[in-house]
Amino acid sequence: MSNEFATAPHAVVTGSSGGIGRAIASHLLEAGWRVSGVDLAAPTLSSHAGFTHTAVDLCDADAIARAAAALQDADALVHAAGVLRVGELGSLDHVGGELMWRLHVDAATRLADALVPAMAARGRGRVVFVGSRVAQGLPGRGQYAATKAALIALARSWAAEVAARGVTVNVVSPGATQTSMLQDPARAGSAPRMPPIGRLIQPGEIAALVGFLLSPQAAAITGQDVAICGGSSLHR
Repeated sequence: MSNEFATAPHAVVTGSSGGIGRAIASHLLEAGWRVSGVDLAAPTLSSHAGFTHTAVDLCDADAIARAAAALQDADALVHAAGVLRVGELGSLDHVGGELMWRLHVDAATRLADALVPAMAARGRGRVVFVGSRVAQGLPGRGQYAATKAALIALARSWAAEVAARGVTVNVVSPGATQTSMLQDPARAGSAPRMPPIGRLIQPGEIAALVGFLLSPQAAAITGQDVAICGGSSLHR
């Protein structure tokens, strides 16, 4: 870590090696943040002086606890790691469902439990969970939707707990986004729905929104589920 980042604000970003998580980590680095990437995949931003990587299986409670113990100075937590498994009633992917719950919800719970109290004690902090527009419900995505809906409930509950202590907790819920997840064989037969704007959401657009929610200017925004969906939520 170079000296220029010694006093920079510190964000912990899960899923920083690819997709939305990588876009968020990159955006924050460009904005002068120090970023700790926490995920199992090999790092893709390690050449940046403000980036450090910790290899953690986010489905392993003990591994999360060990990593979090070394990240107590975090000013922000962004949980962007995720997977998608699809299935309709009668052919649900129960193993995949458990994986999504552990990665999306249990990991968020453990990380927040370990990091947010220190933020609240200092009187400042930001938490953003990357959710999904699918949390509103979509055929074939029930298990995925349930995990993303759970993040909203957690965020609203925790926001109420720490609002008076300078910590905000929000969810950013993208619509169909241009990432490698769209080519994942696990979602075969479940094509993304094109947003009304006529194109997919770009990871950089999500990163910019997350960056704002982490900023001092967003201090009055907490407990919210903010959609960035290209109009896909207009008719719900």
